[in-house]
Amino acid sequence: MSLSPGQLLRGLAIVVFIAAWAFLAHTGSAGEGSGDLSVLLGVAPVVTALGLLLWRSSHPALTGAGILAMLGGLAWYWPTLRENIALLFFIQHLGTNLALGTLFGRSLLGSGEALITQLARAVHQGELSERKRRYTRRATLAWTLFFLSNALISTVLWLFAPHDVWSVFANLLSAPLLAAMFIGEHIWRANVLPPEERPSIAQVARAYRMRNQQKAPATDLDTPQPPANPS
Repeated sequence: MSLSPGQLLRGLAIVVFIAAWAFLAHTGSAGEGSGDLSVLLGVAPVVTALGLLLWRSSHPALTGAGILAMLGGLAWYWPTLRENIALLFFIQHLGTNLALGTLFGRSLLGSGEALITQLARAVHQGELSERKRRYTRRATLAWTLFFLSNALISTVLWLFAPHDVWSVFANLLSAPLLAAMFIGEHIWRANVLPPEERPSIAQVARAYRMRNQQKAPATDLDTPQPPANPS
């Protein structure tokens, strides 16, 4: 399937953004460049995640107080963060991989379905072959091991290697490793599943959004809610 010029431009913009972020994170971890910019890059993911959680709160006072507390804490600790930029990026990298590893891994525990199995079921509107269930569970395990391995390697390099070496792995190689994992899973999927059981990235993204919408609590439990549009 050919891509439109708009899709190509968006893809190129994403690649440039990721490359610039990785370069700035690497130089910041090495003590080069603007300290304030490096701190901003280091705290941006956490601040964004916390901000979104607070924004979704149904209590405006709690949202406002939380945002003010977060901004106040940043202002208070900003000088300390500027003196520990490499540690800040280490915590960011470690926390991200542990969080993603936990997200995938915890779905493998108990009697529930694996995360990728849940997404596949949403894409195929509840119908999955045994072959598809087996593949999606193994793929969930593969992604769990990928993220946890990243966290382990990052920790070992941080503790026992020069920080420049750690930064190459954590900041410069993270995106290529993630891309390689996606490519590897795509090749694996193409070899074990027929075409009709291989959804596109857009279908998976739509299924993930639908899954999150279905998990969100209804605003009024007494009012019947319309079913989600599966298209």
